[in-house]
Amino acid sequence: MDAVRGSEFAICSDPMGGDGIILDRATQEAWPTEHVMVSRFGAGQTSEAETLILKAIQDKCDNGAAYGKGKTLIVFLNADLGVWYPNRVARRLPDPLHFAAVWVVSLEGVVGGERVYALTDLNLAHGGLHVRISENFDAWTVTPVPRR
Repeated sequence: MDAVRGSEFAICSDPMGGDGIILDRATQEAWPTEHVMVSRFGAGQTSEAETLILKAIQDKCDNGAAYGKGKTLIVFLNADLGVWYPNRVARRLPDPLHFAAVWVVSLEGVVGGERVYALTDLNLAHGGLHVRISENFDAWTVTPVPRR
């Protein structure tokens, strides 16, 4: 997570047709991404966050190795489904995974007008991030969260 401090990130379109690229402007390092949305109401109608996250990841992996090669899969958890445990999800990731990394992004709440998001890296060796976005979307802060 040290790479987050002092870096200026941009989110860009992917000229190769992926869902986007995260670019570190200082180092010019780029991470191509694929995205998937998890909502409460969808196929299966389950209300368990872990089950829905794993299904979304599996659905993307079903596109094959070439589809996920070198990309970061970002799972947007767009449902208030209660507590979920990243370690449990990480231990049940599909094998083969086909993606270089998997992150889960979820809204934790609104505090003082700021939207607070948790970004969780499902690599068990890493921690995550808290991102606070101002009420007017004109400023944001990123704070590393170490793995417990």
